[in-house]
Amino acid sequence: MFHTSYIEINKPALTSNLRFLKRLTGPDVRFCSVIKGNAYGHGIEHFLPLAEECGVDYFAVHSADEALRALMARRKESHIMIMGMIDDDQVSWAVENDISFYVFEFGRLEAAIYAARKQNKKARIHLELETGMNRIGFAWEERDRLAGLLVRNLDHLHIMGICTHYAGAESIANYLRIQNQIANFNRYYWYLRKKGARADMKHTACSAPLISYPHTKMDMVRIGIMQYGYWSSKEMQMHYMMQNGKSKMTDNPLRQIISWKSSIMSIKKVPAGEFVGYGTVYQTTDDTLIATVPVGYSHGFSRSLSNLGKVLVHGRRVPVIGMVNMNMMIVDVSHCPGVKREDEVVLIGSQRNNRITVSSFSDMVNHVNYESLVRLPREIPRFILE
Repeated sequence: MFHTSYIEINKPALTSNLRFLKRLTGPDVRFCSVIKGNAYGHGIEHFLPLAEECGVDYFAVHSADEALRALMARRKESHIMIMGMIDDDQVSWAVENDISFYVFEFGRLEAAIYAARKQNKKARIHLELETGMNRIGFAWEERDRLAGLLVRNLDHLHIMGICTHYAGAESIANYLRIQNQIANFNRYYWYLRKKGARADMKHTACSAPLISYPHTKMDMVRIGIMQYGYWSSKEMQMHYMMQNGKSKMTDNPLRQIISWKSSIMSIKKVPAGEFVGYGTVYQTTDDTLIATVPVGYSHGFSRSLSNLGKVLVHGRRVPVIGMVNMNMMIVDVSHCPGVKREDEVVLIGSQRNNRITVSSFSDMVNHVNYESLVRLPREIPRFILE
């Protein structure tokens, strides 16, 4: 293998997660798999076909470049939806390839109408409404102009969805703000409907609202982090467990589907009182057996984990000592009898009876799961475990 680490994607774990999520959504709600950020670090080209095998046929990406990757990776006629960035000159490509995309400003809406007219083919759009997040979306004050433009161009537009995004549904602290957003969305949706701008579906819920505001499921849910085996926040996990009579952490219905592994490239003894690695950030207090692992911050293992991180060697949690380098880190393996070069090192995942989760990996440096996952480079090879 021409790489210093590799990632494994566990298909049975994904199957289990999707089964659980579809029980939550119910049979009449469409399931949209969010694969932005390189499928949250899992790899679009690897994850999308795997999800298709598990029965998923609707995928959401952030941008046109991700949509192209998804289009090339799909093995079935799964639908692809762009939730974020698409340049006006890419809209024609999206229309041609039946890719739907969010429309949240008049420039993009006009570009969609122009491309549809030119191709004599309807543009598939999702209208994103500004309901209180104050990021992107058509404002309530723009409703008359929006409704008029839509109704005049229904021959060129297929309004697949009307949608919005909630501002922090993973925290009860945002309860009032979310309730206001729900009310604003419903008011805007019904206004457009009465004016003649009807959509195939309305969708507002992602992973957190599915748990905390289940009435927002509507016609489709856009599920990202939970399908990969993680809760959008610890608060959401506690909310689910309390609502469903779960009392133990082992009752967690979600399974992490990713593992990240490497191997030891070198072992050496360092006498007591010596500094290890760059600078003077770590000094041995006893004679120490160290192992060098060929993974560093260029591979997604944060420099902030210097003197903080843990990895698994021989089933034991061993500490990262000294500075994490661009391409290497050093770990203390003094308590791993028989350790040798090329032994497996688990950065995320299980080994024997021990485990390092993405959460524990992230919490050390105040990262959210999302951030740690999407930092895993595309170049790291990924393998599917059946």
